[in-house]
Amino acid sequence: QVQLVESGGGSVQAGGSLRLSCVYSETSFSFNTIAWYRQAPGKQRELVANITSDDSSNYVDFVKGRFTISRDGAANTVDLDMDKLEPDDTATYYCYGEKRTNTGYRYLTVWGNGTQVTVSP
Repeated sequence: QVQLVESGGGSVQAGGSLRLSCVYSETSFSFNTIAWYRQAPGKQRELVANITSDDSSNYVDFVKGRFTISRDGAANTVDLDMDKLEPDDTATYYCYGEKRTNTGYRYLTVWGNGTQVTVSP
């Protein structure tokens, strides 16, 4: 079964950058949408950005202009380039993929295990 594996987390100072990568295991498989979520201690998991099968990307307001999501279908990889990181960006970041029918029914969801991002003041 398809799996998602995140990498690229680490510790940086405020204003720094990191690139997170999400690799899915099945080369013959495609998700309708792959997204990055994050969850900080004591907070609910929240959407950061997503990218669709036609490479259309979307961002939540608090990362617009700082984060960039991209997809390499041949490499089965979705990256999240994070610039101008802030302490509030500190969280565990999760890759998420979903498959939908043509009518929008979500019939498959897959979560990675997460990668830690820590941003110091």
